[in-house]
Amino acid sequence: MKPGYKKLLYRFDAILFGWLVNWLYPAYFRPKYFYFPNFLLLLRYGIAQKIFRINGQVKWPVHFTSQVIHPGHISKGIMVDPGDAPGCYINAKNGIIFGSNIEIGPGVKMLSSNHDPNDYSKATKDPPIEIGDHVWIGANTVILPGVKIGTNVIIGAGAVVSKNIPPNTVAVGNPCQPKKEKPSYPIDIWSIQLNRKSPLHYRPPTPTAK
Repeated sequence: MKPGYKKLLYRFDAILFGWLVNWLYPAYFRPKYFYFPNFLLLLRYGIAQKIFRINGQVKWPVHFTSQVIHPGHISKGIMVDPGDAPGCYINAKNGIIFGSNIEIGPGVKMLSSNHDPNDYSKATKDPPIEIGDHVWIGANTVILPGVKIGTNVIIGAGAVVSKNIPPNTVAVGNPCQPKKEKPSYPIDIWSIQLNRKSPLHYRPPTPTAK
């Protein structure tokens, strides 16, 4: 498909279906053009979520094979939709704080709480999971309660993250450990035209002149 026709189709899709996506998903922030067509998003996610009410309370797209528990305990930035990939399990009982521009692979498990070892019917009280900006979490990764993952991190597929991961690293394994440094993320995501205006609190602070 020629670039001109592709651009025209995306603009038509944004005009025809963009308003409906924005209405159904108030916490959905993605590039307005050339990301995922709104029409396909409604078919892939909207029917299961909004008609059959699978993850119906979640304010962003979630795949029907994934499960998001306590979505009200999740805070997130732009360009991140926890559970939009297949087979994810996200338990935010103790809270999960997502930054912006986070890719979450299929089969990822995020557990913000665990069973109390003295009473399996009760959950432990733990600090929230925190994940910085520009993070890629590989398929089938498990993230355990209270973990903090820094900004600009790649977590390799199948990792078990039980300890904090510092920023600007590539980390793999069980237990997950940093293996090498990662260069700074090269794209300014705040220059991208989104499907809707992002709230100011999502944006990083503007540097002040010295």
